[in-house]
Amino acid sequence: MPAIRPITDLRNTNEISELCHEQDEPIFITKNGYGDLVVMSIAAYDKQLAKLDLYKKLAEGEAQAKDRSSLISADDVFKMLDEKYAK
Repeated sequence: MPAIRPITDLRNTNEISELCHEQDEPIFITKNGYGDLVVMSIAAYDKQLAKLDLYKKLAEGEAQAKDRSSLISADDVFKMLDEKYAK
């Protein structure tokens, strides 16, 4: 479950840092009772970026599969690989 903390807790940076690393997920910071910021560790941020990159590549692959004009048959792929690496 994500942590939700008031903005005044940012005064204690060590506690927030430890919490980010322990939970390995974002901490939501509120201001006057409303969402204002998100704080996370670099490791959690890198995971988020990796997921986004994966989702982007999957979407591109699905679009290519639907297009069908850019698809190559398995036989043609193996022929190209044989020509390239058979030497």
